[in-house]
Amino acid sequence: MNLSYWKMFHRMRQRSQVPLLQVVVKNYINGRRQCFTDKKNESFKTKQDSVLLYATYVATAASILGISYYTFRYKKSVYALSKTQDVECGKLREDMRTYTLEEVGKHDNKENRIWVTFGQGVYDITEFVDKHPGGPSKILMAAGGAIDPFWSIFANHNTPEIQSLLESMRIGNISEEDAKSNKNDSHDAYVNEPSRHKALIINNQKPFCAEPPSPLLVESFHTPKNHLPVPEVDLKDYTLELTIEGETKETINFDELKRYKKHTITAAVMCGGNRRSEMAKVKKLRGLSWDVGAVGNATWTGARLCDVLKDLGINEDMFSHVQFEGHDLDPSGTPYGASIPISKAMDPRGDVILAYEMNGQPLSRDHGFPVRVIVPGVVGARNVKWLNKITISKQESPSQWQQGDYKGFSPSINWDNVDFSKSPAIQEMPVISAICSPQDSDAVEVKNGKVEVKGYAWSGGGHRIIRVDVTNDKGETWHTADLSGQDLKAKEGRYWSWTLWSVDLPVDENSEETEIWAKAVDSAYNVQPESFRNIYNIRGLLCNAYHRIKIRLKQ
Repeated sequence: MNLSYWKMFHRMRQRSQVPLLQVVVKNYINGRRQCFTDKKNESFKTKQDSVLLYATYVATAASILGISYYTFRYKKSVYALSKTQDVECGKLREDMRTYTLEEVGKHDNKENRIWVTFGQGVYDITEFVDKHPGGPSKILMAAGGAIDPFWSIFANHNTPEIQSLLESMRIGNISEEDAKSNKNDSHDAYVNEPSRHKALIINNQKPFCAEPPSPLLVESFHTPKNHLPVPEVDLKDYTLELTIEGETKETINFDELKRYKKHTITAAVMCGGNRRSEMAKVKKLRGLSWDVGAVGNATWTGARLCDVLKDLGINEDMFSHVQFEGHDLDPSGTPYGASIPISKAMDPRGDVILAYEMNGQPLSRDHGFPVRVIVPGVVGARNVKWLNKITISKQESPSQWQQGDYKGFSPSINWDNVDFSKSPAIQEMPVISAICSPQDSDAVEVKNGKVEVKGYAWSGGGHRIIRVDVTNDKGETWHTADLSGQDLKAKEGRYWSWTLWSVDLPVDENSEETEIWAKAVDSAYNVQPESFRNIYNIRGLLCNAYHRIKIRLKQ
């Protein structure tokens, strides 16, 4: 697919209901893979055993987070792997035939076989099409042409695992001139990304997902996370479409939105994959390796969603969900999307707002300029940025991030037996805490027999943090932390912000190191589970077990 076709999709802003093609993080290829070629490579056939491929997104991600993250699905299928496995994907293979772009273009359907190009490589993906994570329609957009423009958008495809999978379907080459032509037709959709703080720890560059060093996190430093390229939205042309079951009822511009009564809340927005790197130590999972920083806390100002929807005159009992779509698009023109229950959207005490200010300033591009949804107490993925459309519906959002990602599973579910349709989408988040200072493996000076420990705690659903317990003797003795940073103005059941805590923790003066655990308790007496082992899930979401670090002591 050339650039002009790709741009056409963006101009049309198609609202495809097909789940979004997701970026793949890792694919574990099991079993034997064998390549069949003759000297002239006149035929290439792929032997297919049953293999499950599933891959996840993200990711968010962010969330801010909206965050991940991304869902990556693979149905198990073993493809022939070339004996020259060390060959770099897309590079010239002298042992293979060279095709023209015209020849490749004839192979754009199953009857004639489906071919694509990447770099100088030609690949027969016919058998893979039905196994594709985002469904056949997405990958068929590149049929008979180059996948390079798509991998420019979904840059996480550029991993050794995914390139190895593609290379296993290699049947030939295109010339260097044709490859350059394809590359020139490609466009880096991330070329106009906003600048970011140099202190950020980048988990993924394209789309941008990053977190601050944890000691800075509790100093009011906030983090962006995106799912797709950051769009550029002209405020003069901005409109928000309001629809009921797909029928447009009203379109309002930015000035009209600002005429609604201003509503301000302080709320944390957390990626569903926050602290995923710890859960990954139990068993392999799929998703970006977030530490404790996939969260931010800010004051948000905008119009209450319930006020805007009230003007539509809808009967809440006739509908179940409110869907959101952003201006950020994939190559097919499919926007990022999510939804929340209509009961949350219509409840004035739910404090859902269409935010246009953050900490008293207009939203930055990374945080969703000019308007984003803030759904306090709910997983970051539902807080859609660059808001373009709101739909009142009886159905959840058909978005891949609602249907095929951000869901929890039993620890026994794996990629062979997972069924995303049987698990509800995550909404309210569980109670969680994290130690931000010191960091794991730090050397910490002991003062008067104690070390200072600081962190944050938060709980979804509007529950206030009432206690944080810290131990350094594996739970024999717990020390109650001081809750130094809380929103004292928040009303009961509407406590959306995080809580900052600190404790001077006594340590053994003869010890050279110690292990510190922290756990939080909320106003409903929900408490964090002790271990990740019993809450493990293949997507690495809802990672709220005790936080544990080991530090060295400088007596």
